[in-house]
Amino acid sequence: MDAVASRSRRSVLAVPGSNPRFIEKARGLEVDAFFLDLEDAVAPLEKERARENVVAALREGGWDGKIRTVRVNDLGSPWTYRDVIAVVEGAGAELDCLVLPKVTGADQVYWLDLLLTQIERAVGLPVGRIGIEAQIEDARGLQSIDAIAAASPRLETLVYGPADFMASMNMKTLVVGEQPPGYDVGDAYHYVLMRILTAARAHGLQAIDGPYLQIRDVEAFRRSAGRTAALGFDGKWVLHPSQVAAANEVYAPSQEDYDHAELILDAYEHATTVERRGAVMLGDEMLDEASQKMALVVAAKGRAAGLTRTKRFEPES
Repeated sequence: MDAVASRSRRSVLAVPGSNPRFIEKARGLEVDAFFLDLEDAVAPLEKERARENVVAALREGGWDGKIRTVRVNDLGSPWTYRDVIAVVEGAGAELDCLVLPKVTGADQVYWLDLLLTQIERAVGLPVGRIGIEAQIEDARGLQSIDAIAAASPRLETLVYGPADFMASMNMKTLVVGEQPPGYDVGDAYHYVLMRILTAARAHGLQAIDGPYLQIRDVEAFRRSAGRTAALGFDGKWVLHPSQVAAANEVYAPSQEDYDHAELILDAYEHATTVERRGAVMLGDEMLDEASQKMALVVAAKGRAAGLTRTKRFEPES
């Protein structure tokens, strides 16, 4: 899958599968995607009921074009295989992706791919249509990330899970998304984020940042999102309606950047196909093939976010 051409995932809303009120509220939020959660947000004694809620919510519809996903439990738990079977048999036609948490190796993605294929064949669903999102949450997952990213054509995203990852590294902090106290030489998470992003791009996947847990501090959320958006991440998990607008704004190009990207593409195409020359100018700006590649990324993100052009290309006479 080409990440540039993928569906927009600027904002990915976490919705507890055990809470029908939250599920209903999620339908009306302006998010690009959501996941109905069967894992961390659901108490052990509520797992079975949450599956029923999730299947019912998917089948009822009303999601208005949002990417529909479900996070199953991790493979270290006793619930995962029943999660997959219940959700896909019950509402597979209304499901876009499954999120597999705490992925530590490619074998776990192979397992989910194979189980999905078996269920799809058994119930008459198109084989391979349901995607997989792999959540990287510990040191083992990061070490194996290239193999994970290459494990299945179903893979659509790599998702960073910051809280579990910080715990796996024994970081000296309890505040998810902020720098650990005493670390004053840069960004403690830069390597992790770039490692996930590089693996995603090498395999044509999207890269999604994990949540910021201080849900009332929207400006801090915006700063956190801004760091990963600047690197090239495609979106971020949101935990509260107050974070949605900020995520949608931060992970989309500005109108000015989007217009400029479209003008670069027009100017490059005109110069190389109509005028058949390699020297490309847009006003006083000299363009080359690398300029076109960068513009393709920005333009694709803008289109996916629903932006429309406000400027038109006019060839110089």
